[in-house]
Amino acid sequence: MISGSLVRRCSGVAAGLRFALRPLCSAPGPGYCPTIFALSSGHGKCGVAVIRVSGPASASALRSLAGMKQALPAPRTAVLHSLLDPGTGEPLDRGLVLWFPGPHSFTGEDCAEFHVHGGPAVISGVLQALGSLPGLRPAEAGEFTRRAFQAGKLDLTEVEGLGDLIHAETEAQRMQALRQMAGDLGRLYQGWSQALTRNLAHMEAFIDFSEDENIEEGVLKQVDVSVEQLREELEAHLRDGRRGERLRSGVQVVIAGETNAGKSSLLNTICQRPAAIVSPVAGTTRDVVETPLDIGGFPVLLSDTAGLRDTGDSVEREGVRRARERVEQADLTVAMLDVAEVPEDLTRVPHFLPEYLRKVLGVSPRPCLLVLNKTDLLTGEQLDSLRGVLARAAGLPPVCLLSCTTGDGLEHFLGVLQKQVESMCGNPLVGAPSLTQARHRAHLLRCVEALAQYRHYRELDLALAAEGLRLGLTSLGRITGRVGAEQILDLIFKDFCIGK
Repeated sequence: MISGSLVRRCSGVAAGLRFALRPLCSAPGPGYCPTIFALSSGHGKCGVAVIRVSGPASASALRSLAGMKQALPAPRTAVLHSLLDPGTGEPLDRGLVLWFPGPHSFTGEDCAEFHVHGGPAVISGVLQALGSLPGLRPAEAGEFTRRAFQAGKLDLTEVEGLGDLIHAETEAQRMQALRQMAGDLGRLYQGWSQALTRNLAHMEAFIDFSEDENIEEGVLKQVDVSVEQLREELEAHLRDGRRGERLRSGVQVVIAGETNAGKSSLLNTICQRPAAIVSPVAGTTRDVVETPLDIGGFPVLLSDTAGLRDTGDSVEREGVRRARERVEQADLTVAMLDVAEVPEDLTRVPHFLPEYLRKVLGVSPRPCLLVLNKTDLLTGEQLDSLRGVLARAAGLPPVCLLSCTTGDGLEHFLGVLQKQVESMCGNPLVGAPSLTQARHRAHLLRCVEALAQYRHYRELDLALAAEGLRLGLTSLGRITGRVGAEQILDLIFKDFCIGK
C-alpha cells in the first residue's frame, strides 16, 4: 500500500503534468471548441495561397465550400474542386482541397486546407465564406501551433524551433531551427527529466518504505552519483558561450575607434549601401547606426558608432557614451585605426597597438578584431614593413590591413570576420544541441540550484533533499511544457503569425 505522504509529495508534479497536457476543449462540439481558420501562407499577392481550417467543423466547412454532399476527399490527397459561397452559391475560385482527419494532422484535430489563387479578392472571398459558417471563427496568432502543443504533437522546444524556422534569415539559423523542431533539444531535456524522475522516485521510496521494506541504503548512493552526473551535464550545457542564443538572435558586432578612422566607410562598404554618412569632418557620426547582415550564413547585427574622443559638444559626448555602451554589450568589436596614426618608428608598434585597444575596449579583455585602415596611403615598402612587424608582435588579436577607398584587404577582413562569427555560433549540426532561448537558460540555472539544495540537505534532511529534486524536475519540465506550462504559453505563441 502506498503511503499518504508519498501521494501528497507526488501530487504537485502530477497535477502540473495534467494541467500542461489537458485537452484543448473541455467538451465536444463547436460551442466548446470553435473551429478556426486563417490564411497560412504569406500576405500579399502570390501564385497560390493556403487557407487552413482546424476543428470539429472542418468537415462541414469543406463540404459547404466545395459543394460536397457526403463523401470527403481521401485523407491527405489533393483534389481539384470549384469553391462556392455557401450563402449565395456564387463561385469563389477553383483550387485544390485537402482533408486531414484527426488525430493525423498538424493540430491533432480534423483539418482542411484550401489551396487557392493568391489574389487579395480570392483570399478575402474564401475567408468571408468560412466566417459565415456556424462554429467557425478566425484564428488568433499562433493558435494552430498552440493546438498542436495541447494535443501533444509538439513540446515547447519544438514549438520554439518552428517559430525560429519561420523567422530564420540565414542558413545557419535555418539548420539550428530545423534541428530543434525535429526534437533534438527536447529529447535532451526529456532524458534529464526522466533521470531526475527516477532519482526522485528512489528517494521517495527510501523515505517511505526503508524501515518496513528493508530498502538498502545503497539506493541513496546511486541517487547521489546520478544527481552529481546530471549536475555536471547541466553545467557543461550552460557553458556553451551562448552559441545557440547568438545564432538565433544574431552576433552583435560593433565598429569602434577614434574619429575619422573610417568606421562609417567600412560599414557602407560591407553592406554595399550608404547606410552611414561619411565626411572628412571629425565627429560626423553621433548615434549608433545598425544594419543586419548575413556573413557566411551566420546572422550579424553590425553597428557603426561615434568616434571616441573627449569633446565639449554635448550631443557628440552622448554619442561617445552610447558607443562605449555598445562596446560593452558587443559580442565582437572591430577596433579601427587610421594607419597614419601608427608610429613611424615601427619598433613602438607592439606597445602602441595594445594601448590603443585598451582605449577602445576598456580594461576588460573582449573579443575583437583590429583593423588598420587607409593602407592606400602607404607605399608598398611601408606596407611590407608593417606586415612584418605585426607578424612578429605577440599578444595582439587578429589584425587586418585594408583600404575602404580601394577595397584592398576587404576580402581578407571578411574572411577573418566570418571565422570569428562562426566560432562564436558553432556548427548547429555538430555535437549536442545548444540552448537557444533565455528562458531555457533561466530554468536550467534554477535546476542546478535545486540540485545544489539536494546536496546541501542530503545528510541533514532527506525530505528537504527530495524537495530539491522535485524543484529541479519542475524547472526542466517548464522548458518542454510538461509542468506548469500555461503561464508561459502566451509569451511563446504571441510571436507566431496568424495561420500558424
